[in-house]
Amino acid sequence: MLAADQFVKYLTVENLPKEEAVPVLGEFLQLFYIRNSGAAFSLGSGVTWIFSIALALVACVIIWKAFGLRSRLWAVVLGVLLGGVLGNLGDRLFREPGFGVGHVVDMISMPWMIPAIFNVADIFIVTGMISVALLVVFGLRFDGTRERDHAPVETDAEAEAAAIAEDDAAAGADGAVTADVVADEGAEPSQPASEER
Repeated sequence: MLAADQFVKYLTVENLPKEEAVPVLGEFLQLFYIRNSGAAFSLGSGVTWIFSIALALVACVIIWKAFGLRSRLWAVVLGVLLGGVLGNLGDRLFREPGFGVGHVVDMISMPWMIPAIFNVADIFIVTGMISVALLVVFGLRFDGTRERDHAPVETDAEAEAAAIAEDDAAAGADGAVTADVVADEGAEPSQPASEER
């Protein structure tokens, strides 16, 4: 992921004119080389160093979480996310105008959909975040198990107590029915009303 992002950025810097649209698929897809000092939509261009710190922290958390992974799907998703984060962090650290405040190389423009210009790393980040959200919604844990696998399970003692309570309830219901039957049998039959002569 990181290599793909950096390779596309290298080709962009070497071959594309700066701040000039190059149609690929008409208005649907264009290449537009710019240097972005801020975040999405060039927000926060005056505090580039904050984005550098944030990206570094995110990268550290992903790497730390990776050590406890047993799920292949989580490994792929976090790998995609990490590749995107490191791609943009590399720009922040090593591109002009200086260490920690470098401008990110953006080149992909889809004016019909969003006004922002983005890069391959951004695609990996967005794809990774959506995938993380889906894995959380579907309850897949880092160890590869699902939330439903961790539902509270009755202990043997709890199961036995529940069975006894059910038996007692059933016995109580049977006793009540038996008592009603005995009471009905012991009752004297009702005498028919005497006929008047």
